[in-house]
Amino acid sequence: MMASRGYDMTPTMYSPDGRIYQVEYAMETVKRGTLAIGIKTKTGVIMAVEEKPRSLQTKNITQKIFQVDFHIGVAAAGYIPDARVQVDNARLFSQGNKMTYDESVEVGTVAKYLADQSHQFTQYSGVRPNGVALIIAGVDQKGESIYVTDPSGTYVQYTAIAIGAGSDEVNAFLEKHYDAEMSLEDAASLAIAAINTKAEKKEGLNHIKMAKVTSEKKMFEKVSESELQAFSKSSSKFTSQ
Repeated sequence: MMASRGYDMTPTMYSPDGRIYQVEYAMETVKRGTLAIGIKTKTGVIMAVEEKPRSLQTKNITQKIFQVDFHIGVAAAGYIPDARVQVDNARLFSQGNKMTYDESVEVGTVAKYLADQSHQFTQYSGVRPNGVALIIAGVDQKGESIYVTDPSGTYVQYTAIAIGAGSDEVNAFLEKHYDAEMSLEDAASLAIAAINTKAEKKEGLNHIKMAKVTSEKKMFEKVSESELQAFSKSSSKFTSQ
């Protein structure tokens, strides 16, 4: 805070060394959030998140994975209320695109729209940048795709990516084990193994939530607990290598 010398009071002001502190603070919020992972395969995409449910919290409800359209999902890391607002905006945008063009919106178009919205909050005084990064994943006319947006308004396409606390180590793990030819089932097992490399509680699967969009159905689906159990049994092949 002392080093910023007041340049962190607004997102519209650059520091003398070319930094926008409000954006950097928002990025730090993302780094303190629990993990979110997206993995692309030739048969669909996987979204997985680490959550820390309380003992009396209702099961099978996730606070970090959202459905945007029939064929698009979002996984978030950071300040989740900001994610909910962005997802609502994405849903309106997606439905507006359907009504205007009579076709499903592309995943990349939604990612660009959300990135543009985030960038708006770095240009006006009296607002703060969104403190959340999003993995936007789905299957559209162009095939399977995964994008990541961050508080600065940047959006980048990936084949596999992790965001949130410990994401640097998890991304290194994904780089080591990811295979473009892997099945959707193997991708789900890899996501579980990747989360468990940094998870505080690695026993059971209560700390993991997952969703998928398959190339065949092009439909957002939450992964059931029984499916997670099956994927978890196969995840050991990645940790044993």
